[in-house]
Amino acid sequence: MGLTQFIAEHATNLIHQGGYFMVAFLMALESMIAPVPSEAVMPFAGFLIYEGKFTFPLTIFFSTLGSIIGSLLSYVMGVYGGKPLILRYGKYLLLDKHDLEATEKFFGKYGDKTIFVSRFIPVIRHLISIPAGIGKMNLTKFCIYTVLGAALWNGFLAWVGFKLRNNWDEVMKYSHVVDIVVVGSMALVVGYFVYKHVKGRKN
Repeated sequence: MGLTQFIAEHATNLIHQGGYFMVAFLMALESMIAPVPSEAVMPFAGFLIYEGKFTFPLTIFFSTLGSIIGSLLSYVMGVYGGKPLILRYGKYLLLDKHDLEATEKFFGKYGDKTIFVSRFIPVIRHLISIPAGIGKMNLTKFCIYTVLGAALWNGFLAWVGFKLRNNWDEVMKYSHVVDIVVVGSMALVVGYFVYKHVKGRKN
């Protein structure tokens, strides 16, 4: 069994064992400052849709529910804790203050609509709820934009997983190439988080 197949099977089994609530939980973390990318969750939920263990409507519903819960928690952190609280404790979740500052500028430049757009942008989507809370953005608008953006993004990733699982035999014909790409990607991710951790300690 190649590395790619090993990861796919174990990730899929983990999500299947936890059911829709595991999807919601992981996506809640993804919508906060925890380093849990949706790209590492939703495609495997799509695998389970293909296998008939999940359905598209419920997968999108629970993943979006998790996204709004996580986003609201970050929003509240912004409202009541402000930037000092985030910078003080965010380092334990590898939060880079420069990422937060860039997100604040992004939000300040484009306004409320960034809550929708940011769902499709890595890093920004993990942090955007914080400046929205700091700026006390209208909560109704915040929820609407978050739900719409999260539902579209989560649904797209689940669809990608569904199509990938549908063509899994073809993908596995090139498993050695895929394994190399996966190992390289994992090395980059680990290197990135180590860099942020070391940089965070210096700050």
